[in-house]
Amino acid sequence: MATASMAQGQGSTQGNGASPLTNANTLCVENDPCEVVMEKAAHIVPTPNQLAALKNEFIAFIHFGPNTFTRKEWGTGMESPEVFALETLDTDQWCRAMKAAGMKMVIFTAKHHDGFVLWQSRYTDHGIMSTRFRDGKGDILKDLSRSCQKYGLKLGVYLSPADLFQIESPDGLYGNLNKYTKRTIPREVPGRPFKDTRKFEFVVDDYNEYFLNQLFELLTEYGPIHEVWFDGAHPKRKGGQTYHYKAWKELIHTLAPEAVIFGREDVRWCGNEGGWTRDTEWNVVPYQANPDTMTHFADMTKKDLASRNELCKAKYLHYQQAEVNTSIREGWFYRDDTHQRTRSADDVFDIYERAVGGNATFLLNIPPNREGRFSDTDVAVLEEVGRRIRQTYDVNLLAGAEGPKEVLDDDDDTYIVLDGKREFEIRMPQPVRINRIMLQEAVAEMSERVESFVVDARVDGTWKEIAGATNIGYKRILRFPDVETDGLRFRVTDSRLVPSISHVSAYYYRSRPPRLSVVQDAKGMVSITARRQDFGWNRNEQNAAENLNAGYQIYYTTDGTDPDANSSLYTGPVALGGCTVKAVAILGDERGSVCTEVVGWPKEGWKVLDKSSESSGHQADAAMDANPDTYWSSAESPVPHFITIDLGKEQPRLAGFAYTPQTRNAQGMMAAGKVSVSRDGKSWEEVTTFEFGNLVNDPTKRFCQFPNPVSARYVRIDVTATEGGSKTVAIAELDLF
Repeated sequence: MATASMAQGQGSTQGNGASPLTNANTLCVENDPCEVVMEKAAHIVPTPNQLAALKNEFIAFIHFGPNTFTRKEWGTGMESPEVFALETLDTDQWCRAMKAAGMKMVIFTAKHHDGFVLWQSRYTDHGIMSTRFRDGKGDILKDLSRSCQKYGLKLGVYLSPADLFQIESPDGLYGNLNKYTKRTIPREVPGRPFKDTRKFEFVVDDYNEYFLNQLFELLTEYGPIHEVWFDGAHPKRKGGQTYHYKAWKELIHTLAPEAVIFGREDVRWCGNEGGWTRDTEWNVVPYQANPDTMTHFADMTKKDLASRNELCKAKYLHYQQAEVNTSIREGWFYRDDTHQRTRSADDVFDIYERAVGGNATFLLNIPPNREGRFSDTDVAVLEEVGRRIRQTYDVNLLAGAEGPKEVLDDDDDTYIVLDGKREFEIRMPQPVRINRIMLQEAVAEMSERVESFVVDARVDGTWKEIAGATNIGYKRILRFPDVETDGLRFRVTDSRLVPSISHVSAYYYRSRPPRLSVVQDAKGMVSITARRQDFGWNRNEQNAAENLNAGYQIYYTTDGTDPDANSSLYTGPVALGGCTVKAVAILGDERGSVCTEVVGWPKEGWKVLDKSSESSGHQADAAMDANPDTYWSSAESPVPHFITIDLGKEQPRLAGFAYTPQTRNAQGMMAAGKVSVSRDGKSWEEVTTFEFGNLVNDPTKRFCQFPNPVSARYVRIDVTATEGGSKTVAIAELDLF
């Protein structure tokens, strides 16, 4: 085992595993044999900007705009600016809450797909300048920039390439087929000079000039920008519009030299918006073209992105870290505090450990409400998550331990090189109780090389394997049942060349009452159980969730009140229907987070009376079998599609329905439609229309409240639009409540 100190930019220190290769952010591997590809993979390292972004670890997203007031996920671009009826704004409150959560940066949606801008742009009047907020002189990004400086947060900007206002407007610039000509950026506007006098010349079309002008504003007038976020989503396109990314990149690299670019070569999407993480998240990833010169970057959504098998098919290897992005609420924009649910602190903390502790960055969206503040519910979750992070990870239980000083010194610039026996031990002066271990590789100098490892604990003088995983990379957090030990042994069982370890620490997470899950079967029997946590390992065949949360009791209500120890005690499945179940686990004197689930009326006796069609293997009955893993899929044909259900008897009170989309693929998502009811199956009354947005990226259960409760035996749902224009409709589950 050798030791080393990092010397940035001086090549890799290999100990006995010396290699002639020099570290790089990108390397060509076309036509290389697999062993050479893997040797090169072991020399792919992050740029200084990427490394700084990795060290941010937990960052915030802010979605705010007209959608906040229309309660939609995606606007049309044709909303009147006055829809944005903001009267008050408290960005200090945003930053206090983010700081309390332990976040280090916030990314603000300066312009979403609707084209509405939230700063005082010189180049459009479709934005905050055309609202009544502060008499049209408000600038939300300026307020946020000042608050970030006040509270010590970095700032990033989201600028949507898609722009529905520029697409839909008669004189819009997007796809107007204007020719590419030499343009000066920024374009001068009389009476609105820039303090930054730098000029750029690019050969671009009208929309790219517009986009570059706005980028210039964002990158020069709001303080240092540390991330520029480009969304790949496009509600609509026009005129074959293309993006001159090389010009965008040059502008960003010049004006924001510390910024990483999301959605391009620096940072990639994790592949979902639900907070799911891969068990193995490599940041050395394969490409078929040179990412340093590419202008289009497809989403990477496969489970296996960068195993040896995948890397050996590549033409280029590149360092590109993942951001795990999701929202604290159901949706990216705030809708309400009544029906739009908020993630629990348990859920957010779990994602934090899986993302940050899984070689990625955790990007959590917190949408402000119509009063310009974070909801009190959201703030409470953020504060509790921050409290748990500090209580757990501020106390390193290996302080004072004996072992390689390079992994115990809290110095990112020192590390050990496991060039001989690929294991090392740490001894504690007295036994400590732990259930978390954190490891880091020296990725800036030695890349990410560990492919699998295990950790043993010495218990009563005997070594016992307690945890393990695949890669480590920037950071890996292991979670396991409590163990009391006076020694730890780390064994690398597979690696790419000679691996390095720069940090090891151990912690104790205080057990809390578990998150709960409420599930109803077709007969209406409701089960309330602990939601099984995904620990990513199960070597000793124990259920870690049960180990960590033994001794709790579950209480529930059905009247809308929050449950406590005086509520109904859950002892087994109970018959319930057409109500909202709220349940909580209590362990000793501590309450867990409340689980809220709307459960529908029992489906026993329901039958499909009629449907537009059904495809083989996906019959219509699957839409009401209380099994979300099965689903009805219509045959391919243009909309509309429909399904009619006979409830078996008249239901005196129907207040709404819930739609669970199938998740096997992105086909058949029910985007819009109408609901009709009947007492006799002949005379029908339309009850309401509905619209569900962003289903492909967020295929979660959606709810539609009827304007007023109705009485009916028959219910018909007509689907008038599907996500992405799919020619089929698919329903995993329909519930009526």
